[in-house]
Amino acid sequence: MKEKLFTKNFTLLVLGQASSLFGNYILRLALSMYVLEITGSASIFAGILSVATVPTILLSPLGGILADRMDRRKLMVALDALTGICVLCAAVLLQKGQGLSVICVLLVALSVLGAFETPTVQACIPQMLTGDNIIRGNAAVNQVASLSYLTGPLLGGMLYAAFGLRPVMYTSVDCFFLTALLECFIKLGYKPGGYSGTALSMVRHDFLSSIRFITQERRELLKMLLFVTLSRFFVMGVTLIGLPFLVRNLLGLDAKYYGGAESALAVATILGSLGAGLLTGRLKTGRLSWILGAIGLCMIPAGVVFLFPVGVAVKYAVQVASFAGMQVAVSIFSIFAVSLIQQNTPNHLLGKVMAYTSAITMCAQPVGQMAYGFLFDEFREAVSLVLLPTGVVVCGIGLSSQGFFRRLEKGSLEQAGSMKQA
Repeated sequence: MKEKLFTKNFTLLVLGQASSLFGNYILRLALSMYVLEITGSASIFAGILSVATVPTILLSPLGGILADRMDRRKLMVALDALTGICVLCAAVLLQKGQGLSVICVLLVALSVLGAFETPTVQACIPQMLTGDNIIRGNAAVNQVASLSYLTGPLLGGMLYAAFGLRPVMYTSVDCFFLTALLECFIKLGYKPGGYSGTALSMVRHDFLSSIRFITQERRELLKMLLFVTLSRFFVMGVTLIGLPFLVRNLLGLDAKYYGGAESALAVATILGSLGAGLLTGRLKTGRLSWILGAIGLCMIPAGVVFLFPVGVAVKYAVQVASFAGMQVAVSIFSIFAVSLIQQNTPNHLLGKVMAYTSAITMCAQPVGQMAYGFLFDEFREAVSLVLLPTGVVVCGIGLSSQGFFRRLEKGSLEQAGSMKQA
């Protein structure tokens, strides 16, 4: 009998994440537009984003330990409520003379809270679901969250253009408080982890046990994370820094066009999530390298179009299409990669391993943002020299990963066969 996917718990989790991500998307877009308008520099914008990600990277292991030691439901409620309070305080304190400082502090605070929330939410999915439903559940979360991504940037761009930053911030506060309310009704089993030592020794014990799991017991999970990290360095740098810089600064289009581009990427994310759900049980692990290579292949047209004397409308359309294609491939790859990690991790290690998944992949993000902020500033008159080599390198990463994913598929089949015999 096929297990039900949308249980009460999972439905509440999905709705809460949709609300939270909608608030995040409209907030991030408004903050991005505000910083770019004040500074006019991609490198400064990249620097602020990069510094803001450092707390998430450093504190993620602690967040994973808390996710495994504490009641995950209560932890999610507290984190979303605190997020709403932080944004509310920033909106109240925001003044024209110190707006940039307030935004910097807010981004750091959100980064700290994100270090604890991300592993907690990711650990909840395999606690609620089992088997192939974990992949379908991750795909469903991506789909519903992408609806927020679809409407968030578009509405955020319109709200920002019409009313400015503060109304957008107040709207996001409502979203975070709504998420905390929905999470209050989730019911998850909780068994306090027994440990007789001090808090410091407990942290050390949990840290070492989870590190041993991914570096000795299941090394293939660490290798898969390294491939994801390499792709993230290039993809996140180009997407988070390149897209707003290309649309706003290079093509000279206003916030509505950037919001439209972000909404197009949301549609692509939905299509990728739907594709991942449909491919569950059909897409073999050995073929994930093809999906990884497709990410780089989609990036190439974005650079080629700048080699020809075409108008702004054509360049904008090609950028949107290229980044959307890349987003489809990224969605499919990330859903399968995260699901594989969740399926192969025991419950008492889920929070910690998912925290390392987030931290390891995010380590590449600040470096990628800084590097691409510098590259787009230096090559603003020849951005094809940034986009084309990036596409080729990511394609190369996909090709080089073929052997690894085939071995991973073979190992999974052998493990399934031995379990059947047992």
